[in-house]
Amino acid sequence: MPFPLPASLCRLWRSDWVPVLGLTAFVLGTVTIYHAAQAGHPLPGWAYLWMVGAALPLLWRRRFPLTVFVLSASAAGTYYWLSGLGGPAAVLAVVALFTLARQRGPLVAGVAAGCVVLAGIADEVVSGDSEWWYLDARLLGMAALLAAVVASGVAARSRQGWAAARREKAEEQARRLAEEERLRIAREVHDVVAHSLAMINVQAGVAVHVADRRPDKAVEALIAIKEASRAALVDLRATLGVLRTGEGNAPAPTVRRMDELFAPLAAAGIPVQVSGEHGELPAPVDVATYRILQESLTNALRYAPDASLITVRFRRAEDSLEITVRDNGSGAASPSVGAGSGLRGMRERAEALRGSLTAGPAPDGGFEVRAMLPVGGDAE
Repeated sequence: MPFPLPASLCRLWRSDWVPVLGLTAFVLGTVTIYHAAQAGHPLPGWAYLWMVGAALPLLWRRRFPLTVFVLSASAAGTYYWLSGLGGPAAVLAVVALFTLARQRGPLVAGVAAGCVVLAGIADEVVSGDSEWWYLDARLLGMAALLAAVVASGVAARSRQGWAAARREKAEEQARRLAEEERLRIAREVHDVVAHSLAMINVQAGVAVHVADRRPDKAVEALIAIKEASRAALVDLRATLGVLRTGEGNAPAPTVRRMDELFAPLAAAGIPVQVSGEHGELPAPVDVATYRILQESLTNALRYAPDASLITVRFRRAEDSLEITVRDNGSGAASPSVGAGSGLRGMRERAEALRGSLTAGPAPDGGFEVRAMLPVGGDAE
């Protein structure tokens, strides 16, 4: 197992100081050896200072790529002109050109590289080493090198843009998944708690109404309140347990347990009449049907306190299931279409299965919720 570096050294290594210092040391050492081999005497002190001064701007090459390239290229060209020797001093300008191509794109980097080639041609023409229309192998090699550096920088720019787009897409997907999970949790908590709280509210109203005249009925209402609150706490704990750990022992909501939803209503004096058959349902449709029934009954308790009957009708077709829940209460007291998180949650459940849901006053009075859910392959 390698020995971990301290955090300060890691930050220093990731900064520009280490690569720039390493590059400067390489250039100075190589130029010294090259100069000693070609000229036969040590490199003068001004040349060392010149190389260090040419390398320092590379520390700011990411912020000012064009300016740093001009400085580095000018410093390298001046060194070659003053010393009359070769060597790797041009490496500093090559690094600056690569950064320029990656930061500013092919147009700016290509124009900058072309100016360097033109400067080389002008130097040869002025010095008389060759005619202006003739390019020797040295200039051709320099042009090829600069073109390769620009192409490499542009490729790195493309990879950087692709990586940034991929990160942005991943972040957007994570935000979308988090939003979907937040809405799912909100629907689950609402569905688990709202029904029991509505029953508690109805039974509490009954207890208050008959407390003086019918103490026995008040006791029955209080017992119903106790049972509803106990069931709500059990369901809420189970739901929170699933949300915390991803696992839980709570029974899955299923339309086969819909009698559990009807019993408290009957105890409150609002019978539920069921007609039709729902048949076998895929698991997602089964859960959605149960939750739509639960929320529809909760809305009837909340907004139609004068209702004396709630009808539930199932109509099964080959590839769809129609669920209709209607109360005979006051239509004016019913929630408006699209209002409240309950109706919105039911509609989201239906649309998640590529189904539909409508809610509003019934033609002959009362309030009606109608959902159409696919039960074919698309519902799986």
